[in-house]
Order: sequence, then structure tokens, then C-alpha cells
Amino acid sequence: MNSRLISLDFFRGLTIAAMIVVNDPGSWSYVYPPLRHADWHGVTPTDLVFPFFLFIVGVSIVLALSKRKKTDSSIYFKIIKRTVIIFSIGLFLALFPSFDFENLRIAGVLQRIALVYLFCSVIYLNSSFLVQIWIGIILLLLYWVFMTKIPFDNVLAGTLEPGTNFAAWVDQFITPGRMYQKTWDPEGFFSTIPAIATGLSGMFCGHVLLNKS
Repeated sequence: MNSRLISLDFFRGLTIAAMIVVNDPGSWSYVYPPLRHADWHGVTPTDLVFPFFLFIVGVSIVLALSKRKKTDSSIYFKIIKRTVIIFSIGLFLALFPSFDFENLRIAGVLQRIALVYLFCSVIYLNSSFLVQIWIGIILLLLYWVFMTKIPFDNVLAGTLEPGTNFAAWVDQFITPGRMYQKTWDPEGFFSTIPAIATGLSGMFCGHVLLNKS
């Protein structure tokens, strides 16, 4: 597609505006409940902002790579380069301004966006539309199985409390002492699995938009 998709640009701008309002409401002493993240159970409009970004990434992948899927052999280098840049910016922001490498948080918002972009791009370039749908379904099913059916570290299967669930256990093993919370990370690596599925849902929408254009 040569021309920009106005609806996608509008949705991206609206999501960025929502992010600004959520991250800087003016006063943290007086914040409307919809502008706060759910403590754990439940969901608020604020909780949808980041998934919207991942959805937009998925749509953009289809629109950007559709014409180069079979013709541009250098596309993988460009994907890896962009992934490294986005991930590195996330690490820099985590370090700034103290540059405390000893307690550097590895996971983060930009880091997750980078990983979702990488995996979704590779999946798009190497699979058909139907296979992409099945990959998304399988990822969600696997995540559900691990979170609800697999016991870990003497903890009963299906335990879903903060810091005491399978995803938190994996993150504690991979990045101990380097998480957003002491015992878990909202952008942890294991929970990136359903985030990739969110990106794949955006790719599904991208396919629909591409076929209509």
C-alpha cells in the first residue's frame, strides 16, 4: 500500500493520546478509576492501551511487509535491526538517569513491543494467513495450560495471585531481582506469549484491510 491508512493513523494517535492521559493525569491524588490500572482482577480502559499498541504493530506488519514478503531478501536484517533499536531504547530508558546496571530491569514496554514485532514479522513472512490464525490460537491455549494446569515450585496448579503464578515463577528464574515488582513483572518474558497473540490479532485485521483495498 503506497498511501497511509488514515483509520490506522487515527487509532494510533488516539492510543497515544490515551497513553499520555493515563501516564500523566495531572494529579495522582485525584485520578478517575477508569484512568487507573486494575490492581489485579478485572480490567479498566487503561489496561487496554498497551494491547492496542501491540494490535497496531500487527496491523502495520501486514501493511508494511505484504509487497516485500517474497521479493526483498534483506527484510530480515531490517526486522532484526529495528528490533534491536526498539529493545535498546527500552533498556536505555530503564537505565536513565542513574545508569544502575546492577539493578537494570530487562523487561519493559518497549522491550515487549520489540519482541512482539520480531516474532510476528517472522511468522508473517513464513506462514499463510490460516497458519497465522492457528499459531495465535495455539499460543493462547499453551499459555492457558501452563498458567492453570502446571504446578511449579511446590505451588498448586492454577494459582493466579500476583507473584505466585507460573508466569511470575518463570520471570523470577530468568530475571531475578530485575523485575518491576519484587516477585513479578507486568511485561515479563513468559507473559509475552499472549502479547504475541495480540499482535497476531492485529495481523488478522491487517489481512482484512489489505484484501479490501
